Amino acid sequence: MQFVFPMSRLFCIFCLLLFALGVSAQPTNQEIHSASGIVVEVKPAEKQVTIKHNDIPGYMPAMTMPFDVKDTNQLAGLQPGDPVSFELIVSNNYGWIDQIQKTGPRTNVLPTTGPFRVVRDVEPLNEGDLLPEYHFTNQLGQLISTTQFKGQTLAINFLFTRCPFPNFCPLMANNFEETQKKLLAMTNAPTNWHLLTISFDPEFDTPSVLQKYAEAHDADPKRWSFATGALIDVTAIGEQFGLTFWKEQAGIISHNLRTVVIDPSGRVQKIFTGNDWQSADLVAEMVKAARARRPDTP
Repeated sequence: MQFVFPMSRLFCIFCLLLFALGVSAQPTNQEIHSASGIVVEVKPAEKQVTIKHNDIPGYMPAMTMPFDVKDTNQLAGLQPGDPVSFELIVSNNYGWIDQIQKTGPRTNVLPTTGPFRVVRDVEPLNEGDLLPEYHFTNQLGQLISTTQFKGQTLAINFLFTRCPFPNFCPLMANNFEETQKKLLAMTNAPTNWHLLTISFDPEFDTPSVLQKYAEAHDADPKRWSFATGALIDVTAIGEQFGLTFWKEQAGIISHNLRTVVIDPSGRVQKIFTGNDWQSADLVAEMVKAARARRPDTP
C-alpha cells in the first residue's frame, strides 16, 4: 500500500524548510546601533552619505564620516544640513546605515573639516610624479626613509589603529594582509616589493602599538612596515595624495582613504581613492610596476 502525504502537509513542510533556510542565511554576527547626526554630503551615485554623527554609545565616539547605504531610496530628499536619525548595521567586515529619517529643520551651520593645522607647503602628486623623501620610524623602532625602497614597488596606505569602523582602517589593513599573502603565494611573483602602512595618529600609535597591530595582521617585517613619525610629515605625505584627517572633539580622528603604488624608480604609478578596490587590484598594480622599466631608469 502506497502512503501519500496530503498536499497541505507537503506545502507546510516546504514553507518551514524555506523559513529555516532564510533564517540560517541571515548573518549572526551583526550589531545594530541607533545613531543621529547632521548630513554633510549626499552622493546617490556612490550610495553614500557623509554624516557628522553624535556619540554612538558602546561603539564609536562622535565623528564625521561617509556611510554606505544599500538602498539609494534612503538618500531621497536628503540635503546637507539635515538633522537625521539612522541605524548603523555592522558585521565583522562591513558596515552600512539604514532607516534614515529627518528629525528637524535644516540648519545652515554645517560641520567643518576640523581645526586649522600647521602643515608643510606641498604640491599634489599625480601618477608619474616622483615621491619626495620622507622619514619615519617603523614598528621595530628603526628609522626608515621612503627613498630606501627605490628599486622596489612600494604600496602605501594610511590608517590609525583605534579606528573601529570595518569599512575604513580595518579594511585597509585587511586588504594589505591579503595582498601580502597573495604575493608571497604566487609562484611567479616578483620579489622587489614592500608594503608601508603610515599611521596619522602618532600620539597613540607608537612603535610598540604598531608592532602589536602588525602581528595581529601577520605582517612580515621584511615585507610590510608600519610607520609613525612627526605629525607634520605624516600630514604632508598624506595631503600630497589627497588624504585628509582631523581630530574631532572627543579626540577620535575623521579621515578619508588613500592607497598608493610607487614604482621602483620612485614615481607614483597608481592612487586608489576610497575603499572600493580589492587586494587583487593592488596585487595587479604592484606586479605590473615591479616588472616594468621606465625609459628614464637605467
